[in-house]
Amino acid sequence: MCCCAEKAGVTITKECIGCIVKKDCISEASVPVVTEPLHTVWNAPSSPVFISAGTVRRSGMDFVADQLFDGRKIRSLTVVDNYSRQCLAIHVGQSLKSEDVVAVMNRLQSLYLTVPDRIQVDNGSEFISKFLDKWAYDNKVTLDFSRPGKPTDNAFIESFNGSFRDECLNAHWFLSLDDAREKIEHWRQEYNSFRPHSSLGGLTPDEVGKGKEKPTNERPILNL
Repeated sequence: MCCCAEKAGVTITKECIGCIVKKDCISEASVPVVTEPLHTVWNAPSSPVFISAGTVRRSGMDFVADQLFDGRKIRSLTVVDNYSRQCLAIHVGQSLKSEDVVAVMNRLQSLYLTVPDRIQVDNGSEFISKFLDKWAYDNKVTLDFSRPGKPTDNAFIESFNGSFRDECLNAHWFLSLDDAREKIEHWRQEYNSFRPHSSLGGLTPDEVGKGKEKPTNERPILNL
């Protein structure tokens, strides 16, 4: 937490106490790939994006369940870039469907002007739907489905979701859906901008996402 406050140039307050820096020491090379046969590997649209040398651009998606103060259920769709560890989006709703997943991906595509080569997901009904399958086919994206009962197949998103639950969901009461969205988005921005990761050599996800090289044997390359 001290590193976060020092990097942000602010003083630790009572509101910061709920934030616990969770070290992420997962090696990207340890994540197995399970490829859905419906999709063929394609090259995503050309864009100057920093990625791990010798690999494709890869993201992970998953759902996290929680509730409002009065017991009403909510769900959060989390989207994480596996290389930079950036949380690209957390979409919060009470009843999320495959159409919502596609809408989030379309918004991210408009924002970043590209799509990942591969997206790792589980076998939930929202991810195996024809609606998402068509989006992936149209955008030349491969969906990598986790093996049943093997959450480690999508290790980066599982690690992120653990931090998300411990540091945000369990630290707040959500008075309404709008209140949940506001607090979760605030946490997402703090996670990306002010949270150095040991696995990123002390850099924040945003710093790596903007092209600052991780001090490892991996190097950023330009995808042309």
